[in-house]
Amino acid sequence: MTDTLSRRELARLAVAGLVATAARAAPPVRPGRVGVARLAPSPGHAPIGAAAAERAVAAALAAATGSADGRAAVAALFRPGDTVGIKVNCLGGPRLSPRPELVAALAALLAESGIPAHRIVVFERSSRELARAGFALRRDGGPFLCIGIDNDYDREPSTSGEIGSCFARLVSTTCTALVSFGVVKDHDLAGVSAGLKNLYGVIHNPNKYHDHNCDPYLADLANHPFVRGKLRLTLLDGVVAQCHGGPAYRPDETWPLGAVVAATDPVAADAWAWRVIDGERTRRGLPTLAEAKRPPRFLATAQRYGLGVGDPAAIVEVRA
Repeated sequence: MTDTLSRRELARLAVAGLVATAARAAPPVRPGRVGVARLAPSPGHAPIGAAAAERAVAAALAAATGSADGRAAVAALFRPGDTVGIKVNCLGGPRLSPRPELVAALAALLAESGIPAHRIVVFERSSRELARAGFALRRDGGPFLCIGIDNDYDREPSTSGEIGSCFARLVSTTCTALVSFGVVKDHDLAGVSAGLKNLYGVIHNPNKYHDHNCDPYLADLANHPFVRGKLRLTLLDGVVAQCHGGPAYRPDETWPLGAVVAATDPVAADAWAWRVIDGERTRRGLPTLAEAKRPPRFLATAQRYGLGVGDPAAIVEVRA
């Protein structure tokens, strides 16, 4: 049995989602606002308890949206008829990827808001990366689906600004709503890899778009209708963060940030990560990302496109 969905299964999910989308209003966005919940690392990178993960995710969501609790936050952002794709960033392997417990906590909140398990889809570029990061692959059954794109892209590219790419059919056709679930880490070309850089995993040719600190390419990708029209939420696993040597995992460059981060403004989430990473680099006597000639230039471009707030100094951090 393959871990990718068949064309018939994808089409069924897409039709169900499109019917729901036709009647829904645009979800609320809090420009420049980032919710941060405390979650201390477990010794030896042991799994985080389900209850602690659920509390942290719910608290971060409530802080980001100004809602009474996590359930209310999810209900404001998603509808029971949505098909929700949760793109996780597993490039860093088991020690620098979103923890499965945190992803499961988000999926549980989505289910509580009325979204059926078969329309909650956790995905990454490949099944191999998911499995390596500790996710159980699943194309049916369970509390949510978990599959790799595995080269299942649109046959023809579409354009946005300076990118021309074939998108994963999960993103272009099937999902009506997206969540970018990334990590907080340095990137040797983009400067920061958090929520927006994670989205390079939904196109077939991200290798073409790393010049000039990934600017304007990351902003152009986020401005594409497949992303701009569907991306509702960014979550970051910042329990352990990395300030240098990314995007690969470098244990000597990590530190216990101890945070779960949420934002409805995807640009603000990355600007917050930039600020935090620069703070740790300064504490270690490293040059800032700008001094290292790799500032996340794409954030200013994304702000010009009206995608969110890209100035780290303008971010409002709301602690849960």
